[in-house]
Amino acid sequence: MKRIIGVSFFCIMLMIIGAMSFEGCCPARDSEEGISQMEPLKMINFDPQKIRLKEQPQNFEVEWKRETPVPGLYLVTLNLKAKQASEPGKLTVEFKFPSIGIEGFWNPNLNVDKANYYSNSVTSRATRYAPASCFYDAGDVNRMTVACSDALNKVVFQSYLKEEDAYFHCFFTLFDEKQAAIDKYSVQFRIDTRPLPYYQTINGVGRWWEKQESYRPAIVPEHAKLPMYSTWYSFHQNLDVEEVVNECRLAKLSGFEAVIVDDGWQTLDSNRGYAYTGDWKPERVGDMKAFVKQIHELDMKFLLWYSVPFIGEKAQNFERFKGKYLRYWDGQGAYVLDPRYPEVREFIIQTYETALTEWDLDGFKLDFIGFFTTDEKTDMTVSGGRDMASVNQAVDILMTGIMSRLRAIRPEIMIEFRQPYIGPLMRKYGNMFRAADCPNNAIINRIRTTDIRLMCGSTAAHSDMYMWHPGEPATHAASQLLNVLFSVPQLSVRLDSIPSEHMLMIRFWTGYWRDNRDVLLDGDFQPHCPQSLYPLIQAHGDGKIIAAVYRDMVARIDNGRGEDIDVVNGKQTSDLVIRLKKTIPHAVIRVFNCTGNETVSQRRRLEAGLVQFVVPPSGLLTIRSASK
Repeated sequence: MKRIIGVSFFCIMLMIIGAMSFEGCCPARDSEEGISQMEPLKMINFDPQKIRLKEQPQNFEVEWKRETPVPGLYLVTLNLKAKQASEPGKLTVEFKFPSIGIEGFWNPNLNVDKANYYSNSVTSRATRYAPASCFYDAGDVNRMTVACSDALNKVVFQSYLKEEDAYFHCFFTLFDEKQAAIDKYSVQFRIDTRPLPYYQTINGVGRWWEKQESYRPAIVPEHAKLPMYSTWYSFHQNLDVEEVVNECRLAKLSGFEAVIVDDGWQTLDSNRGYAYTGDWKPERVGDMKAFVKQIHELDMKFLLWYSVPFIGEKAQNFERFKGKYLRYWDGQGAYVLDPRYPEVREFIIQTYETALTEWDLDGFKLDFIGFFTTDEKTDMTVSGGRDMASVNQAVDILMTGIMSRLRAIRPEIMIEFRQPYIGPLMRKYGNMFRAADCPNNAIINRIRTTDIRLMCGSTAAHSDMYMWHPGEPATHAASQLLNVLFSVPQLSVRLDSIPSEHMLMIRFWTGYWRDNRDVLLDGDFQPHCPQSLYPLIQAHGDGKIIAAVYRDMVARIDNGRGEDIDVVNGKQTSDLVIRLKKTIPHAVIRVFNCTGNETVSQRRRLEAGLVQFVVPPSGLLTIRSASK
């Protein structure tokens, strides 16, 4: 169909009745004529003096410091001090606030439920998530965002709604794992009740962390923000050098600038376990240097996968580190190295240094870092060759050493980490955060990349490798990419065997992504309706608005400054309804299908308010002002 259909009252009512509109999900708060209004909510009345310890630590003096840098933002510092080093024992910091105007919650874990705020929990440490959570209202406005400054040690944040008083009771639990003796400890809690968009207050927590000296983020090289091809879903462990090089040749022609060679290169064992891991010899691919050279000749970067903590029970290095393991991973045939031994840290760092220099690599995918944890059997003392008692501290020293020594060799080194190790400390060690595995699941990929984007600041947020069955229609295959449009796309399908229409789709949308990368990655990022799993995401920047719509709904477009407008139809239906804030007297309208073929080109006046278009599934609508 090659015409744009004007808005009719009947069509709009059908869409609103058939599916909850954006305005129904997230009501507008302005007074523009014709737009639904919502009564502004007062800030939650919060008293920082009522933050307290549930129990008093033995042998430690307790000191509280409370600040209010701006109205509605509270910084509460807890200081512990002891005359003699000892274990503080588990401590719980508790507070509460009334459940007024709260629609849902957000935290950085992988749970997709963002509406059932009755019980909310996230456990964080250096290598797992981040100690923060946000409660928001029906208009995407913050009601309460809480965070803890300690992203190194294990911190548990929990909240629950108590039905007897309709208050949220919140708890930060500290030292909830075996802990080395200490004589002092300081932690700060950040409580933000300001009526800002929820995504701004979460982003503010990220900026708060990165200002702390020990959390300074790593530099992000340009290539970390360009599309990449991954071998995992397309090859798994059955890597073949010639076939991978051929895939990279096709990927380069499609706009991809790097390849991540995943698990399988280091062993001939294909059992998906790690019994042979830890020697790091390229048994399957043979001459790794020659392999890397072939990729470089295509003008692509080469990143290589490693599992950081594992030594397999059948690896040659197993005996070398006997007695220097934290525990055994039953079922996988691998042991977890103890980073508190200096020779363990040096072995790991030298492994990457040697690979970088001898094979001329451009980066690493460092996996399974979250396995560096203690259990009830862990000896938390400096003895037996360990130069520190804390595993968390040892991980920090190890990962800091990896990044600093690799950057000394190659300043533009790329380091990828995968959810859940995406916290503020991980930004110091690496510059690429990737969504956790969700093969062929576009919606989950959208949720996970969005969750990463909300808190990762300048660190490059990458999608999980998007893939699909080759029998899918091109419009369905395209949805895998469109759902991760606001992150760096990673692709993992066999390009040499997909239908030609799929290849056209990849090249069209990857080209669009590259042309608009600055807005998509660095613009003002606005993911709407988190409780409905982000059905509308927008980015504003450089005189342009890009909106992606993932379900039938009305999308508000704030074009008050006369910006260019792109609307991505991330649905499998063709009706697309937007609400313009400002009239465009002479609009140039173009519509493209998922392979880039133009289906509509016309000029017309677009009045402020509701406008309906017909855009093919997984297609693109562009609106420009001819008067510019």
